[in-house]
Amino acid sequence: MLKEYKSIKEIVGPLMLVEGVEGAKYDELVEIVQEDGDIRRGKVLEVNRDKALVQLFEGSQGIQMSSSKARFLGRSLELALSEDMLGRVFDGLGNPRDGGAPIIPEKRMNINGQPINPAARDYPDEFIQTGVSAIDGLNTLVRGQKLPVFSASGLPHAELAAQIARQAKVLNANDKFAVVFAAVGITYEEADFFMQDFRKTGAIERAVLFMNLANDPAIERIATPKVALTAAEYLAFEKDMHVLVIMTDITNYAEALREVSAARKEVPGRRGYPGYMYTDLATIYERAGRIRGKKGSITQIPILTMPEDDKTHPIPDLTGYITEGQIILSRELHKKGVQPPIDVLPSLSRLKNKGIGKGKTREDHADTMNQLFSAYARGKEAKELSAILGDAALSPVDRLYAKFAEEFEVKYVSQGNYTDRTIEDTLRIGWELLTILPRAEMKRIRDKYLEEYYDKLKVYED
Repeated sequence: MLKEYKSIKEIVGPLMLVEGVEGAKYDELVEIVQEDGDIRRGKVLEVNRDKALVQLFEGSQGIQMSSSKARFLGRSLELALSEDMLGRVFDGLGNPRDGGAPIIPEKRMNINGQPINPAARDYPDEFIQTGVSAIDGLNTLVRGQKLPVFSASGLPHAELAAQIARQAKVLNANDKFAVVFAAVGITYEEADFFMQDFRKTGAIERAVLFMNLANDPAIERIATPKVALTAAEYLAFEKDMHVLVIMTDITNYAEALREVSAARKEVPGRRGYPGYMYTDLATIYERAGRIRGKKGSITQIPILTMPEDDKTHPIPDLTGYITEGQIILSRELHKKGVQPPIDVLPSLSRLKNKGIGKGKTREDHADTMNQLFSAYARGKEAKELSAILGDAALSPVDRLYAKFAEEFEVKYVSQGNYTDRTIEDTLRIGWELLTILPRAEMKRIRDKYLEEYYDKLKVYED
């Protein structure tokens, strides 16, 4: 028998205080039944003796305290799961948003997930091809990794997210591949862009979309990534799929966290965000990975916009500590028309060396990657020097490096939103660009690879 209480004492924003409660538990689901039969849902946020603080999912407008009843359901928020989720669009709490029927569940799982035993984790070491050269060639994504994209307001991170969702695949594997896409606090236009793009390209057939819009309640925003990751865990560890989870925008999630924290009158931390934000973000990011004995895996690409383009802001700062690198989008490259505007020098994938090489990509991958990084860095320095002192101040070799940097941005980094490059295409373009430079400058590539790739291209060009 469910317990009902007519002792709602206070409502502040999305929070409600219910007194005289017996046996309430943290995270327990609560239904608020109004006089007209309307039902709102929430969860227990805090319990103090016989008082329960309830966080509402749909907001508190219009609730009459005197005539409403709080019904405690004795369970946490769960998601109905089935393989039929693929190809469907849901809201942030897992309710259908595409006009289709509700999912007939094969299983129900708590959205907070089960912690993975660190000893059971398997090391990420398999290459995922995104079809984007600046990622595949230089900051490689590995199966089971969490690799965030740091963007800024006005940059095309939505287009990059859609491109990766369309193109991503695990090479040399016959296992099923799925994409779980979580949109957190986005506008209706952005949501429409994602849904149209997924449907137009057919990517929706292997994808599950969770859409939380900017006008949806803040508490739903906090639940959306957890709901999406629950679906991913089911597909990965119950159905043996390789799952790529793309979440955009984590900044909106952190803002919702701050909003609820302020409503609870908690002592704020850095820039007003709650002091537990690091722990909270870790509970999301650490749900990526591989488990020994399980075929499936979860790879995460969280996307966040850096407030005021500031890498030291708490959201990107804490994200960088928890995850294994970052892909950084550049406003300067965007202004030049480079698409996607990935700034490869400050970008980093800490696991890239585990996912490349013979049997994974190609044996020359690591050497060419190091040489391209080095040459682009020197080329950018040469261009900066040229801007101050003029071309005449540059040596002939420095002029070649400056030319290399220009060509690198135009031919390697820039590829448009609908070009899907194989890893062979990416490596070939890299070698073609390196032929701009003299062979004596190839100090990071072994002779056997120079003979096989560089010398043949150089002879062909000459």
